[in-house]
Amino acid sequence: MVVFESALPDFYLSHFDLTGKIGTIMSAIGPTGLPVLMDTFVRLTKAPVISLARIRGCVRGVSSEFVLACDMRFASRENTKLGHPELGVGLHPGGGGTERLPHLVGRGRALEIVLSANDFDGDTAERYGYVNRSLPDAELDGFVDTLARRIASFDRRALVAAKHLVNEVSLPPSDRLLAAFTSFGTALGWPEAQSRIRTVLERGLQREADFERNWPESLGTLVGPENTGGSR
Repeated sequence: MVVFESALPDFYLSHFDLTGKIGTIMSAIGPTGLPVLMDTFVRLTKAPVISLARIRGCVRGVSSEFVLACDMRFASRENTKLGHPELGVGLHPGGGGTERLPHLVGRGRALEIVLSANDFDGDTAERYGYVNRSLPDAELDGFVDTLARRIASFDRRALVAAKHLVNEVSLPPSDRLLAAFTSFGTALGWPEAQSRIRTVLERGLQREADFERNWPESLGTLVGPENTGGSR
């Protein structure tokens, strides 16, 4: 049993580094034969341990994909911002978001989450199925600890077998995950994406905490309506 939480109340985990300083994360291959980022998520999902995400703060993009790879997710009602802002900077999810979300929330809500590039609070995330439960912040720690200890008290072989059986009918195949990751790598080179990324970096993304907390709110104003490419 493992519980993942953040020591920072406002940020659960960072989103993908949009400055381009990503090292070999797109090219190095992990033990599953997938690129290391995807490899990490796949191995977490299939690991013979139960993983719980105890969520406070911002959980966006690849951070959302990390918690989606966990077996269960529990969020602070007052302090959670979940979402996939990639479309707002000309990209799309590439770490499993588009593959895992529909299994949890359904097609329509998955499209709403991905295409709106908006934040979703704890209550909405619970109602959609994005997280298992949203709890008052003061109750979150106690609830997750109690659940983790209860599960950990059961026979390990039975837990592993049960998780494996659920995985068999609920996980996306590796080829779909790899296709999305490859497409994301291609999208990083699109001129439109590069322009939008430069704009949000200039406005303070990855430098200013206040902007980082709320940056999806500004994504609809990066370019003029004549350049959005959308229908009217």
